Amino acid sequence: MRRVRPIIVGCLSLAVAAVVFVIPFLFIALQAVKSRSEASRLNFQLPQDWLLWDNLVAVVEARNYQLLLAYFNSTIITLFSVTILVVLSAMVGYVMQRRRSRWNSIAQGAVLIGLMMPPAVVPTIGLLQSIGLFKTMTGMVLIQVAYNLSFSTLLYRSFIGTIPRDLDEAALIDGAKPWQIFFRVVMPLLKPVTVTNIVVQSIAIFNDFTNPLYYLPGRENVTVQLTLFNFQSMYSSQYNLLFMNILLVTIPPLIVFIFFNRQIVAGMTAGGVKG
Repeated sequence: MRRVRPIIVGCLSLAVAAVVFVIPFLFIALQAVKSRSEASRLNFQLPQDWLLWDNLVAVVEARNYQLLLAYFNSTIITLFSVTILVVLSAMVGYVMQRRRSRWNSIAQGAVLIGLMMPPAVVPTIGLLQSIGLFKTMTGMVLIQVAYNLSFSTLLYRSFIGTIPRDLDEAALIDGAKPWQIFFRVVMPLLKPVTVTNIVVQSIAIFNDFTNPLYYLPGRENVTVQLTLFNFQSMYSSQYNLLFMNILLVTIPPLIVFIFFNRQIVAGMTAGGVKG
C-alpha cells in the first residue's frame, strides 16, 4: 500500500495539472488556428482548414504592427528592470546579511513593508509627473524595480546566509576592497539564486498588465499584455484572432518557465538551509 500511494498521488497531481494548465492552453491553441465562424463556437472540434499562418499574419499586422512594438517595449522594460533588480537587490541583501547593525531591523522592516503594502497609484502618478517620468520607459523601469525590490532582496539575503563568512575574511586579508569582495567573491557564488530571480522577475514584469496600464499610457508605449486589452475590443467577434494574440503573448514566458523550472525551485529552496 505504501508503494501504491505515491503512484496514486502522482497520477492525481498530473490529472489536476492537466485540467488546470494543459487543457486551457490546448483550447486556446485550437481556437487560434480556426476560421472566424468555427472559433465562434468555442469547442474542441478540429478545424476543417488550419489557418495558423493566416491568423498569425493578421494579428501581427493589426493596428500597424502594434504587437511587434509591444514586444519591443516589453522586452526593453524587462531587460533593464531585471538587470537593475539583480545588481541592486544582491548588494542590499549582502549588506543586510553580512553587516549586523542597529539599522538592520529598520531595513528589514522596510523590506517587509514593501512586500505587504499595496502600491499607491495616484500619489505615484503625481510623483512621476513632477519629475517628468510619467508616460516614459524610464519611469516604468523604475516602477518595476521599486515594486519588486523587496522580494528580490529577501531572496538574496537568505541565500547569502549560506555562504561562509570565511571567504569574505580571506579576501579582506588579501587586501580586497569591499566592492571587490562582493563582485569578485560573493557575486559569482550567487548564480543559482540569480538565475531564479531573473526568471521569476522576467516572467512577472513581461506579463505585467496593471502597472503599464496606470503609468505608461499611450499607443506608442503599448506592452504585450495591453495588446490583449486592445484586441479584445477590436476582435470581440473574431475569437480566432483574439486567441491567436493570447497564444503569441503566452508562449515566450511559457518557454522560459519550462526550460528554467528546475533552477527556479533550486534557487528558492537553497536559502532555506541557513538564515
